[in-house]
Amino acid sequence: MTYCAGVLVQGGLVMIADTRTNAGLDNISTYRKLHRFVTPGDRVLVLTTAGNLSVSQTVISLLSEGTENPDTGELETIQEAPTMFRAAQLIGRAIRRVRSVDGPGLAEADLRFDVSILFGGQIKEGPMRLYMIYSAGNFIECSHDAPFLQVGEHKYGKPILDRAVSHETDLYDALKIALISMDSTMRSNLSVGLPIDILVVRRDAIEVELEHRIEIGEPYFHDLRERWSTALRAAHMAIPTPPYGRAPGAKRQRNGF
Repeated sequence: MTYCAGVLVQGGLVMIADTRTNAGLDNISTYRKLHRFVTPGDRVLVLTTAGNLSVSQTVISLLSEGTENPDTGELETIQEAPTMFRAAQLIGRAIRRVRSVDGPGLAEADLRFDVSILFGGQIKEGPMRLYMIYSAGNFIECSHDAPFLQVGEHKYGKPILDRAVSHETDLYDALKIALISMDSTMRSNLSVGLPIDILVVRRDAIEVELEHRIEIGEPYFHDLRERWSTALRAAHMAIPTPPYGRAPGAKRQRNGF
């Protein structure tokens, strides 16, 4: 399993992905799940992938080498897409192409065709956008009211993003919150783990502002984890004890009566 998140705020885009891939308890590997297609000044396109590794790698290769347009018969690459929407459509078409080729073989081996992709970025003269693309090739778009999307093992990190992120959140505060969300996921699910890849794109810059891999033992991430744990302990200690216990001297009630 994996965990990837994309956060789209007023200042720009944050993308984050872990790198752990496992095919059983004794077969755990590290693979990059954050991919970018960048032409400075023209486009910055970022994808994070979750699901079957062979499927996601094939999809990424098709986006680079070209997928046939059913209307024209010509090969189209993601670097040629005129808009973010058309690029999202191209990703969906690549996923359906891989399903048509590899799906029967996976089914025969009793394996599920499973891939989901976060796709964000900006093409020159167009808006910055963030999409989640499903294994059927369809997709949804991030909005001001819900300024983040997740794929993979998302349930542990979602409460952090729900409470702390809005469209007006500072870009690097959004990165910090995304890292806390990743830490919360790692604490609760051993199938998600370091290293972590992060990427930040400022709106209208049309270039990558920050790209970094957080390795095991990195001081800042270790400090973030410790500070967050300490803050949570302090927060729950500061909240009054629930007033639902029996009063002193009262008889213990049975079955709530």
